[in-house]
Amino acid sequence: MSESGKVLSIGLHPNSIDFGEYPHMTAELLTERIVIAEAAMREQGIDLVPCRVTADPDEAAAMVREMADEGPFAVAMIGAGVRMAPTQTLLFERLVNVIIETFPGLPMCFNTSPESTVEAIRRWV
Repeated sequence: MSESGKVLSIGLHPNSIDFGEYPHMTAELLTERIVIAEAAMREQGIDLVPCRVTADPDEAAAMVREMADEGPFAVAMIGAGVRMAPTQTLLFERLVNVIIETFPGLPMCFNTSPESTVEAIRRWV
């Protein structure tokens, strides 16, 4: 994929997740799923730039702003762990607004799991 085809993949770092709400999941299992999904994306030629954020909205916003030097990007993908967890609503809101501010006009896409990321990206790239 060309330079303009880079994908900014934003998700919660597995160590930032309270797995008490997800008794079937662990940081190790989630990390393994993310690694497998990222390898599959790269095998398909997707130029992925991961950004694993903390659950703190201010820290996460700063981390996304720092990614500006890695662009330009074709799309920003925000992971399901941020978007679908009610406890992360403020984080999701902050990330959306930081993307709009930092990367004007950049489309966003959303997955439902690490395994659905390729499908989400392909809708836009």
